[in-house]
Amino acid sequence: MLNLGPNAWILLLVLLALAAVLWRAVLQRPAVQMLVAGARALVQLAVVALVIAWLADRGVWAFAFVGLMFAVGTWTSGRRVAPEGRWWVAAVPIAAGVAPVAALMFAVGVLPLNALAIIAVLGQQIGGAMSTTTLSGRRIRDELSLRHDEVEGAVALGFDWRVARAMVARPVAGEAVLPSVDQTRTAGLVTLPGAFVGMILGGAAPLDAGLIQLLVLISLLVVNSTAASVTMWLSCRAAWLRPAAKAAA
Repeated sequence: MLNLGPNAWILLLVLLALAAVLWRAVLQRPAVQMLVAGARALVQLAVVALVIAWLADRGVWAFAFVGLMFAVGTWTSGRRVAPEGRWWVAAVPIAAGVAPVAALMFAVGVLPLNALAIIAVLGQQIGGAMSTTTLSGRRIRDELSLRHDEVEGAVALGFDWRVARAMVARPVAGEAVLPSVDQTRTAGLVTLPGAFVGMILGGAAPLDAGLIQLLVLISLLVVNSTAASVTMWLSCRAAWLRPAAKAAA
């Protein structure tokens, strides 16, 4: 679909440099973060391409790769939500979102024991749950901090701490799912999902390609909604805090 060659590599460098400049000049963030992200993406995609090619006819080993994806997702999201707390708690909302949906897809035979299918589908689900956990966890954390007086006021009126926190957290928790909702609502109108386009170019029937992409999009709605709900549940119970910090809170 794109013309690749020397110009593509030059364009990559220019776009990454522009992103770093905007990240630093406008958003006041370290430019090195953007540069490191781009460099990591290059190396990781190259390695992953080789690994997936090796796994193509080794379905069982795909689960080991999915396990690695889950561990990295937990680390990434957990360190964003609780950099000085119990970051490993991020495994709970990610697993709660992905595991039931993946099990159902396997149970009804929609998702085959094929390495490429397993990595592609579960990878998208883990990535969606990771992003949702990060966004909802950070937003709830900040909102509870800003509106701590409201929480204390509700407790003073007789509400349990968890219920008082939920009054603040619930309205903002679902905002992390809105990108998935909008992506599903506008599929085919604003964007054409990559998997859908790839299947069409590969010769799949348009209706089959559309059904597969629809299954992915709808499954992500369930995954992300579950991840946001569990993240809210954990946040209302101060599960991200270490015992000493939890006692102080």
